[in-house]
Amino acid sequence: MKFAWIAWWIVNAFWLAFFSAGSIFLAQRDVDATGAIQTPEIIMLNILVLALPFLIPLLIQIGWLVAMLVIKNKRNKEMTVQG
Repeated sequence: MKFAWIAWWIVNAFWLAFFSAGSIFLAQRDVDATGAIQTPEIIMLNILVLALPFLIPLLIQIGWLVAMLVIKNKRNKEMTVQG
């Protein structure tokens, strides 16, 4: 069970770093590949578009967290009954 928690944190750190790097890249550029000037509104829209694909891993991570909490709670109840 401890490995599952460590893996959960490592996977979350990876996705957070990946999303942060992408967001910083989008926020720092003045002109995109087509030559369009990036206004603050367009930058925020670009970051929103980047965030949409990250919803699927986010939902998977939340499901993983809930499953680990349920398993941990179930094991604690079993140990309390046995002990």
